[in-house]
Amino acid sequence: MSDEPPRGGPTPAPSRRPRPLIERVGMALIAVVLAAMFAFVAVASFQGGEPFLGVMGAIGCLMVLWVGGLTLLRG
Repeated sequence: MSDEPPRGGPTPAPSRRPRPLIERVGMALIAVVLAAMFAFVAVASFQGGEPFLGVMGAIGCLMVLWVGGLTLLRG
């Protein structure tokens, strides 16, 4: 065994450049389409008597909208 201290440490985070506006808008539009599909699943599930699946679909819809909004606004 060696008495040397362990090599390496935390590496510096790479610099991030902001995404172009067109890319952010495109990803937000994809999020809106996915959120609409989750909303459809939620509504259909509630109407079909499956409240658990309806709640999960509604939560999925909200989460996708939240992340899509963050993607659009944060850059």
